[in-house]
Amino acid sequence: MESSKPGSGKTQRVYLSPPHMSERERALLLDAFDSNWVAPLGPHVDAFEREFAEQIGVRHAVALSSGTAAIHIALQLLEVQAGDEVITSSLTFAATANAITYLRAVPVFVDSEPQSWNMDPQLLAEAVDAGAARGRRPKAVVVVDIYGQCADYAALGDVCRAADVPLVEDAAEALGAQYQGRPAGTFGVFGCFSFNGNKIITTSGGGMLVTADEQAARRARFLATQARDPAPHYEHSQIGYNYRMSNLLAAVGRGQLSVLESRVARRRENFEFYRQTLGQLPGISFMPEPASCRSTRWLTCIVVDPAKFGATREDIRLALEAENIEARPVWKPMHLQPVFRDCRCYGGAMSAHLFDSGLCLPSGSSLNATDRARVVDVIRKVGRGT
Repeated sequence: MESSKPGSGKTQRVYLSPPHMSERERALLLDAFDSNWVAPLGPHVDAFEREFAEQIGVRHAVALSSGTAAIHIALQLLEVQAGDEVITSSLTFAATANAITYLRAVPVFVDSEPQSWNMDPQLLAEAVDAGAARGRRPKAVVVVDIYGQCADYAALGDVCRAADVPLVEDAAEALGAQYQGRPAGTFGVFGCFSFNGNKIITTSGGGMLVTADEQAARRARFLATQARDPAPHYEHSQIGYNYRMSNLLAAVGRGQLSVLESRVARRRENFEFYRQTLGQLPGISFMPEPASCRSTRWLTCIVVDPAKFGATREDIRLALEAENIEARPVWKPMHLQPVFRDCRCYGGAMSAHLFDSGLCLPSGSSLNATDRARVVDVIRKVGRGT
């Protein structure tokens, strides 16, 4: 699929992060279709789970309907219950916090550190200690790998181990990323991935839960398949969910997984182009990449200083939109969302600043050189005030 589609104006639309398909996905999808195995589960689901686990070096992978479902199941496997506190990153998509509320647990938000834009280990320690002082030791910590970059798991892991609190890694945006040479999704008791249409690889909609615990993987499959007990009839002794992936979507996922490294390489190439062409402009900076990390650059994110650049983040976004180019503000932090306004937050200024000043640029792996140049040309003109 090309990065641009016909728009309403004279130029084609440039999307933020569109799906990027190939003939391999088509062939595998037709194989599933021709076999008439189109319902949830099937041989492509089994193969996708096996190949995914091998790709990132984990023992078990469970294919699900979404990344949100993966977080929900992970928290249930950790026996999170109503009233429990679960600490998570404030700078994230709402799905992370929503999954906590599905179990009627209480999200507690932690701000970002400037080095990686991910959860600040010192603020996590503060949040854990404060909870313990109130007699509310957190039941789990869900760390988000934001925009394709791993968090500082050496420091975060130390905090969680010292407090004996399990860590769940929300790697929805970070498949293919590394921290200290180790793949994203392998740093917690559970790792959670998303295959939404805008991710590094996509199954249209889908997700994956990974773990080293065979019993937990079996339990996840049970809960995700409506918790059906072994019987010749439909027998249920527990509440379950309709969370399993279809054989058709798993076939697409297998094709996408086979080209993961090339997709990551293209996105990192996009970032490097933007850095070289925009990085010298006054008031423009980029999401940093710590030496311990290899980011996928799922989305290239800039931060705009209006006083130096001569225009705001929103000025740039609107100028791009006027040229039929999609850009998006950095995630609005959860502690600033109306639905979570009563939740505790430790820190908050860093993620609030990133939301006010940060912009995500078109970053798809199918983005062509002409469209990248269009993006840069618009931003340069805004900065010159023309």
